[in-house]
Amino acid sequence: MKKLFFIIAVLMAANGQAQITKVSLQASGLTCSMCSNAINKSLKSLDNVEKVMSNISTSTFEISFKNNAAVNFDELKKKVEDAGFFVSKLTADVFFNNVKLLKDEHLPFAGMNLHFLNGKEQTLNGVQQIQVLDKGYVSSKIYKKNSSLTPMDCYKTGVAAACCASSGMIAGSRMYHVTLL
Repeated sequence: MKKLFFIIAVLMAANGQAQITKVSLQASGLTCSMCSNAINKSLKSLDNVEKVMSNISTSTFEISFKNNAAVNFDELKKKVEDAGFFVSKLTADVFFNNVKLLKDEHLPFAGMNLHFLNGKEQTLNGVQQIQVLDKGYVSSKIYKKNSSLTPMDCYKTGVAAACCASSGMIAGSRMYHVTLL
């Protein structure tokens, strides 16, 4: 019972210390403004989205969220795929408040599990930009190159594995692999 209360307290503390303020999503496969419009409409259908600004020339969508809204990267990716396209890059502007980061560390964060690849030991404060490095969020070439950044199995599967247990992650839960930009 004490362990359960500890996990809940850690998750609540993590939620209070960080918030995703904006996501920049680049889609692939677009050929015209109608393609862009399809993605725009799909993203706007999410309850937590406040505004979507699209740039047709770069196939980029700047997504801002309602205050204190939970953000799910997989949900954004699914909306792009539902419109018939793919995500080629996803970055997020994240507000950190005294979050300690260690190299190759797992971190419960804003309702998600993040695994920081190639990060150095530091304390994160203010708005920082992160990029999701998982399969389906970067090209196959970049995904393969990034596999050298960690010896942990969770990068290959996108879910917490035995390697994540020491960080308090539950095996089988979604793990996003990210880097600071």
